[in-house]
Amino acid sequence: MVDLKSQYEKIKDEVNASIQEVLETNTYINGPLVHQFQADLEKYLGVKHVIPCANGTDALQIAMMGLDLKPGDEVITADFTFAATVEVIALLQLTPVLVDVDVDNMNISLDAIRKAITSKTKAIVPVHLFGRSVNMDAIMEIAKEHNLYVIEDNAQAIGANYTSKDGSKTKVGTIGHVGATSFFPSKNLGCYGDGGAIFTNDDKLAHTLRGIVNHGMYERYHHDVVGVNSRLDSMQAGVLKAKLSRLDEYNTERRKAAKKYNSALSVNSNIVVPEFDSSGDNHVFHQYVIRITNGKRDGLLAHLQSKDIPCAIYYPIPLHSQKAYADTRYKEEDFPVTNQLCKEVIALPMHTELDDEQIKFITDSILEFV
Repeated sequence: MVDLKSQYEKIKDEVNASIQEVLETNTYINGPLVHQFQADLEKYLGVKHVIPCANGTDALQIAMMGLDLKPGDEVITADFTFAATVEVIALLQLTPVLVDVDVDNMNISLDAIRKAITSKTKAIVPVHLFGRSVNMDAIMEIAKEHNLYVIEDNAQAIGANYTSKDGSKTKVGTIGHVGATSFFPSKNLGCYGDGGAIFTNDDKLAHTLRGIVNHGMYERYHHDVVGVNSRLDSMQAGVLKAKLSRLDEYNTERRKAAKKYNSALSVNSNIVVPEFDSSGDNHVFHQYVIRITNGKRDGLLAHLQSKDIPCAIYYPIPLHSQKAYADTRYKEEDFPVTNQLCKEVIALPMHTELDDEQIKFITDSILEFV
């Protein structure tokens, strides 16, 4: 799905030098490169505080821990997303409340959020799915009306901008009370191992989070809060520092590839392509996901795999149908869109190194089958 080797060839001198620096200085944990990357990311995002951590799942968990949510508190999130989002809610003994998504953008349904709010609701976790920003104006209005926290799951959309009703632009992940992201290798900003980060403009919350990621310590061997061990190592920070300066370029290349995919595939009425403003920047295409509406999705998957074209189904099973998260509260009629998408979606190769020849081979292979 991604071509990290070709991407590495263009940055290897800088990456190799940073790794060598770590080896020679023995600053493996919390070294200068971590602090440099943190400062660079704060500047890029326009956010006051970035707290690096070990991975995106930890980032979500630590964000929720920092808000001091209590067992039994309800947290609303999307049914159509990766399990990590709901996983951390359950791990903290909070109550996950899964809701449906919109069919056009595949992001969390605003109407479904409103219907799901109860006296026990304490937070909303919007997921900027596949790289497309959620309607954050509406999310923040709902949260303000009901006095709820907003925790942005920005694992798939780093670098995307959200344009507010007043015309101002803000990086997604920095609009809610706290945001979380993943630096998994396949992400738009990915390291060569695991990594993650938490974002906030709240000084008090940032202080709490910095303690939580380091065993609850603000002073060595003084444990003021219950914490975890979740740190971004210096080698990964060096990789991320090299890539961050190129992130806008990477995202632009992804949008260009998406535009070419759309142009080729939209001629087939059985294919629904992701509509977006090609001159805009609210979608960074972590994944390029189409819908196959004539029942041939599974056959197409096998067809493409037979041609060694990388592809995947994100996501084949709704979270409300997973054994770990099944609950009698959930009714199938409450998830018509998620159930539909799980039968129709397929993700195609999407990365910064896609060329016209590759895109033509992929799209021709799809059109000959569908």
